[in-house]
Amino acid sequence: MNLFADIRTRVLACLDQLVVEGTLPDGLSTAAVSVEPPRDAAHGDMATNAAMVLAKPAKMNPRVIADALAAKLLEDPQIAVAEVAGPGFLNMRLVPQVWHGVVKAALSDAGYGQSALGQGQKMMVEYVSANPTGPLHVGHTRGAVFGDALARLLDYAGYDVTKEYYINDGGAQVDVLARSVYLRYLEAHGQEVAFADGTYPGDYLIPVGQALKDKVGDAYVGQPEEAWLEDIREFGTAAMMDLIRADLAQLGVVMDNFYSEKSLYGTGLIEKAIAELDAKGLIYRGTLEPPKGKMPEDWEPREQTLFRSTAHGDDVDRPVQKSDGSWTYFAPDIAYHYDKVQRGFDQLIDVFGADHGGYVKRMKAAVSALSDGRVPLDVKLTQLVKLYKNGEPFKMSKRAGTFVTLRDVVDQVGPNVTRFHMLTRKNDAPLDFDFDKVLEQSKDNPVFYVNYAYARVNSAVAKAAAFTDVSDAALANADLSGLTHDAELTLIKKLAEWPRLVEIAARGHEPHRIAFYLYDLASDFHGLYHQGSSDEALRFVQEGDSDATQAKIALIRAVAIVILHGLGILGVTPAEEMR
Repeated sequence: MNLFADIRTRVLACLDQLVVEGTLPDGLSTAAVSVEPPRDAAHGDMATNAAMVLAKPAKMNPRVIADALAAKLLEDPQIAVAEVAGPGFLNMRLVPQVWHGVVKAALSDAGYGQSALGQGQKMMVEYVSANPTGPLHVGHTRGAVFGDALARLLDYAGYDVTKEYYINDGGAQVDVLARSVYLRYLEAHGQEVAFADGTYPGDYLIPVGQALKDKVGDAYVGQPEEAWLEDIREFGTAAMMDLIRADLAQLGVVMDNFYSEKSLYGTGLIEKAIAELDAKGLIYRGTLEPPKGKMPEDWEPREQTLFRSTAHGDDVDRPVQKSDGSWTYFAPDIAYHYDKVQRGFDQLIDVFGADHGGYVKRMKAAVSALSDGRVPLDVKLTQLVKLYKNGEPFKMSKRAGTFVTLRDVVDQVGPNVTRFHMLTRKNDAPLDFDFDKVLEQSKDNPVFYVNYAYARVNSAVAKAAAFTDVSDAALANADLSGLTHDAELTLIKKLAEWPRLVEIAARGHEPHRIAFYLYDLASDFHGLYHQGSSDEALRFVQEGDSDATQAKIALIRAVAIVILHGLGILGVTPAEEMR
């Protein structure tokens, strides 16, 4: 049940009647007609812009259209009031029974809020994709939470979602990893070692060096690099991916697939992708102008093989092959996305850190070219996270050597708090993560406030169970006619927004909207709870009155169900009770 969609359908039906009657001309597009909550709740329950968007194509005064539409809508028994405001906006109020139906739907429909928006389209969400050279840091944590919540949201909205991690194991950084593991390997043999600049000195490689010693003994001791580099590179990469998988598991993130960059080399996949672009006339030999500002590492003042990415919206063409014949770092990424297109995905989403902002246009251009514009790519950037504890910046992890790890964060506050708080800001806005504040038990802490609402519902349901049937089936059939107080109706109206909110969040690829909604829902719930302190008629448990109690428990149980759905999208397990 999506009440806003239902009322929009009724508005469109009334517009059709006005066309039949000759009040409106035929052939008008109603695609832009919307039904949504008014900006000011005092104006009504819902508002439609129908008259405003149809006035120009109909060549009519919007108020004339609005007046005619209002008269038609008032013939509907579910609409109590239809009033024209301003230049032609139409505000509506619904009869109480409609709102009571929202509560019953939440209680009886296990999929309340779920949507068929995606219509089973295949959606790839690629996220985290950190270099396999060490544990995940706090920046990766935000990307992991955002990507995972987005994937869950899209699944909830009817898409067929695949979650993928691209392993960057084809570049020079894995050689550096191998050399760093080799030093720890020598250390495990009792040798003193020094970590040169550019190597990874973190303690996390100590057990990897020991594991290598356990596997090969002293076979690599004193051997030249060419004797061990490839073997240790594979060993070290596998060990780091095990560590990364374990880190993600701590956060409740499980990927559907891990895709190795290395698998693109020597298999003809890069060559095939570039040949595809060449066949479209998008590959040529040329010399780029020197870029303004910081010089990218793949620029060279000589003729190279270039991708004409400007033909697909990029600012400049991009090199894919250097003058010496080697591939640039962009070439395997083109091949990887070509493979995504070939796998039949209808839409692609990449989640990158904010430092990859300059990479967005070229990647979109590549996907546009490779799919002939058929497959859209949305690149979401996650901004930096600043950590605080005791009012001071949280210091780096000794284990990691240079940064705060995902494990550091989860060990401090747990996965549920970590995930929820990481979604309390839009992905492209900076985020402050204060270890003390995220554990604070106050209204200012969204994690606590939402959990507290859920726990309060459970407490009231348990109390009511002593003298009335509080099963969801019984509550769905309860007489809700007594739910007439403004605070109760406000809460129901917030419940009614849930299916609409899900679709808005899914369309915009914005899972933070779920966190915001849950906080607002919890706020309305707590507001009703506190009014019960002074007004006994609003208390959830009405001693001696089974019917009234059932109605009120039905309302708050519906709140708990929606909170449960919302937290599921965020990947958060609710607190059943709070002390």
